[in-house]
Amino acid sequence: MEKEDKKHKDEKDKKHKDKKEKDIKDKDKKEKDIKDKDKKEKHKKDKTPKELEKKLYELENEITEKRKKMLKVLSKMAKMEIAEDYILKDRDNNDIKLSDLFGDKQDLIVIHNMGKACSYCTMWADGFNGIYPHIEKKAAFALVSPDAPDVQKSFSESRGWKFNMYSAKDSGFTKDMGYVTEKDGYWPGASVFHKDENGKIERVSKTFFGPGDYFCSVWHFFDMLPAQENGNE
Repeated sequence: MEKEDKKHKDEKDKKHKDKKEKDIKDKDKKEKDIKDKDKKEKHKKDKTPKELEKKLYELENEITEKRKKMLKVLSKMAKMEIAEDYILKDRDNNDIKLSDLFGDKQDLIVIHNMGKACSYCTMWADGFNGIYPHIEKKAAFALVSPDAPDVQKSFSESRGWKFNMYSAKDSGFTKDMGYVTEKDGYWPGASVFHKDENGKIERVSKTFFGPGDYFCSVWHFFDMLPAQENGNE
């Protein structure tokens, strides 16, 4: 009798265990089905052109707002009064003061170029060669590098560069602006200066250049290409 009771109990326990396991599996399957359904619906929804267009619009607005915030931060980082009227050299080895680079403009954009040895800097400068006439409608534009004037002259002629170009080889200008350090050497980028009616010069913004930045359209075309094994640089 006891054996039969035990057998009956074991069978009952087994059925209970089996039912519990089945319930767990059913629950897991149900949850998985719900997730799969949600995923499919989301994927289907994302594929709707109207929804994609809306998503793109939202992302573009988000990027624009973040860019505005970045510019404010860059402006705060760049802010400095220029006490020294730095002496640079033009392509013919003539002295020229920083204040003279403004011409008849109140604002000046200076490109900090690393020189002939930097292929990326050359690519950026190739791009500036096409747009600088448009920039000069609002601000003076100049490129400064550590190369000697004669090197700048021959190299710029070989590239067909028409913008103003100056050597800071014997000047502390590039270092004082933060584009050369003992540890890392030269860095590419840009500084924006403003000159008031009294001739006082102040740096009002700055930025550094690098792959994927806003200052070379090549990167953005590369980004649109299919992924490549060696990247798009």
